[in-house]
Amino acid sequence: MQKNIKYSIGFRLGLLLASFGLVAMSIVAYTSYANSRSALLKAAQRDLLTATQVLGRNFQASIDEISADTLLLARLPASPAVANAALSPRPATEDAVDRERKMLADIFSGMLEVHPEYVQIRLIGTANHALELVRVDRDDHRISLIPVSDLQEKSHYPYVFETMQLARGQVHVSDITINHEVGAHSGLDKPSVRVAAPVFGLDGKVAGLIVINLDLNRLFTRLKSDLPSAYQLYLSNHWGDYLIHPDPAQTFGFDRGRRVYIQDRFKAVNTLINGRTASVVTDIEIQKSRQDDLVSAFVRLPFGGGLKKNFVVLGLSQPVVNVVSEIDKLGWSMVQVILILGALAVVLAALVSRAVTGPLRMMVDAVRLFSKKQVMSELPSGRRDEIGLLARSLNHMQETIVENMRELNESRHTLKHLAQHDSLTGLPNRALFDDRLRQAASQAQRDNTRMALLFVDLDEFKEINDTYGHHIGDLLLTAAAERMAACVRHADTVGRLGGDEFVVLLPYIDVEKDAVLVAEKICNALHIPLDLDGRTLLISASIGIAIYPEHGKDELTLSRSADAAMYRAKEEGGNCVKVFEAAG
Repeated sequence: MQKNIKYSIGFRLGLLLASFGLVAMSIVAYTSYANSRSALLKAAQRDLLTATQVLGRNFQASIDEISADTLLLARLPASPAVANAALSPRPATEDAVDRERKMLADIFSGMLEVHPEYVQIRLIGTANHALELVRVDRDDHRISLIPVSDLQEKSHYPYVFETMQLARGQVHVSDITINHEVGAHSGLDKPSVRVAAPVFGLDGKVAGLIVINLDLNRLFTRLKSDLPSAYQLYLSNHWGDYLIHPDPAQTFGFDRGRRVYIQDRFKAVNTLINGRTASVVTDIEIQKSRQDDLVSAFVRLPFGGGLKKNFVVLGLSQPVVNVVSEIDKLGWSMVQVILILGALAVVLAALVSRAVTGPLRMMVDAVRLFSKKQVMSELPSGRRDEIGLLARSLNHMQETIVENMRELNESRHTLKHLAQHDSLTGLPNRALFDDRLRQAASQAQRDNTRMALLFVDLDEFKEINDTYGHHIGDLLLTAAAERMAACVRHADTVGRLGGDEFVVLLPYIDVEKDAVLVAEKICNALHIPLDLDGRTLLISASIGIAIYPEHGKDELTLSRSADAAMYRAKEEGGNCVKVFEAAG
């Protein structure tokens, strides 16, 4: 009888101790798992928002580049020549007009070849109900000049009559719609944006307009190419109608007589539609998230030019299961380890309870410290028992989480660098350069000092790029960037605005001559022959200089002055340096 009572007490004590150990290990595992899962999701949210912002900046930069191309085509001498000929009752000789029209067609075709997202470029006149004068289309893999007999009247389209109301230098960016224009070839029934700029005749009146049709899907396919394949892309207009969605059936519902709104699926986007915030990240309830939940981030981007001031909502998402898959596997492994240790503890708890109490407490403290501060503590992983196995598992879990967070931080830093630097040359891009220019202007104003802004344009780049291809063009831009960077001080900044346009910021200069000497040094350095991929090429540069505060007391005025000086250098034949001179 006594033996049975003694056994019963020992068994119950062992069971009690084993239960305590099992509960403690479960709490440790659950706390570590929940906090680690939460940390991973929050890191994924931050990285997704960063990626969305970078994609948004790249999208806006692409629209700006297309707008610049449109303005460039509108300013070509051939554009007003052809448009004026259509207005004049007695145009110039047919041969002269045909030559100008052929020249425009060749330029349009070249631009379509360079930009695969462009599907159509047109010159439309104001006469004859806005009749197309020159039209080049992308038709599958071919680029076709449309015969004069097939040109169409376009006066009833909003992008035509709205563009005709714009002033010189303004650009009209249409709403994103499905292209239903007859004869649109590759652009037919595709999501399309039309970017248009007015063409002014010699009398200063609008004689026509240049229109570039952009295939939105091709543009975002290029912009999204560097993002992880698991990311899903969303785009909506200012009403919330889907324009891009992983399921194409959800897009452009208004074109098919129904409306599918982004804010119905993602409630947080309402704050973007209403203009209360510029970016949102979906709020996921960590403990209740389902397998089909998404981590998503959205930003509001200004969209449109000329008379319209609308916006679009751009977003990226990825399934929660992709983010937490590894931690879920580790959590299941921890459950298995705990079950094994619990079964052994029932038998051995009475003998090892004291030996187990200390290590368990140490592991609980270590995991809690790691959960709060991500500090790894030394665990008894050298023991050859269940405690050692648990310690090694926890060590492995901590190492895995630290490694995952390190990779996430590296990805975030990489995305930030890409957002601020030119991917080809590594120089600061427009956004970063503008920020440094603002800081330098503010510092110069506070200290009552002078600074200089240089606009650098490579004179022969387009001919070299067209003749030898983009590979040689890229090598030339990289070599030019290295030479310019070698000509300036460590405190100076060399940046690339795009194409063959560079800028140089020279803070803390004493006299104008200092800036001229640096510009001449850059001009001479760029004029030294380049050995690129077995070819020796010679280029030159046109450089415009603007001095703060004489040529501009703010960044915008200073930039315009430097740009004007650079164009004067180009007008005088290039390969020279010009300081801004005020008109009059």
